[in-house]
Amino acid sequence: MPHKKLINRRKFIAQSGAAVTASLLAAQGFSNPLASKYKMGLQLFSIRGPLATDVTGTIKQVAAIGYEDSETYGFDPVKMTYYGLKAADFKKLLADNKMITTSGHYDFTKYFDKPADEMMRYTDQCIEGAHALGQKYITWPWLDPAFRTKDNFKILAGKLNAIGERTNKAGVGFAWHNHDYEFVDYGGENGYDIIMRDTDPKLVKLQMDLYWVVRDSKLSPAELIAKQPGRFVMWHIKDMDKKSRDYSELGNGSIDFTVILPEAKRAGLQYYYIEQGGNFAKSPMQSVTDSAIYFKKNLERYLS
Repeated sequence: MPHKKLINRRKFIAQSGAAVTASLLAAQGFSNPLASKYKMGLQLFSIRGPLATDVTGTIKQVAAIGYEDSETYGFDPVKMTYYGLKAADFKKLLADNKMITTSGHYDFTKYFDKPADEMMRYTDQCIEGAHALGQKYITWPWLDPAFRTKDNFKILAGKLNAIGERTNKAGVGFAWHNHDYEFVDYGGENGYDIIMRDTDPKLVKLQMDLYWVVRDSKLSPAELIAKQPGRFVMWHIKDMDKKSRDYSELGNGSIDFTVILPEAKRAGLQYYYIEQGGNFAKSPMQSVTDSAIYFKKNLERYLS
């Protein structure tokens, strides 16, 4: 009985939180927002803690905050599950809360040094998962530190092309997501240069993490976009703490999004996801709530 009461209490807290945030958004004037070209998305890694304890309640709360789109992580290719739910069940949970998922981060780095047929078998599993969720993109988000060399970035480019060809034939786009290590200089060029140069833009799109570009690239987001307009189909939008340079809630940091977001049309932007990987002021749910409110009030109008 105590365990059951604890679960019910968690559900009550989640539901109460959802009601509070919905009321707060309405009070801010977001109950009937102006029509936008984009659905406000959330990279679900931002709320990995709450998702681990209550998937249903957390998604309900995210929807109440105002998020309509999402990007997944943590796919289990053997069980074909997301957050412990079968793909079809997770899609239904999203749909029941008027949400969708347009991209997912998939764990390709585990297969970097494996035979090509193993990589392709995993790619096919990702395609099956993405199809089940209705995702438009499969995204490679991470390269293990053991593989981060100039020569390996060249090898990576070939793998990206092969995966992109496979997913595109199956009707799903493919993209690379950057962090900081792509901008390490190797005698006049970096990993991002190699990826942009050696991959086919028709097969491999780019998901630009604005935080990492501002923090570690010598080129600004606008300068990177100018090199290959139309290729940056997805963005991660997160702010940078003014002192520690760690993640921060939107509006609390140092990134001037008013000069970045107007690049959406030239970038070829299709989807964006607000994200905060850590350094939460109070809690993950409070942070994604605060970021949503700030974005709707101050930044959404800059997307063109």
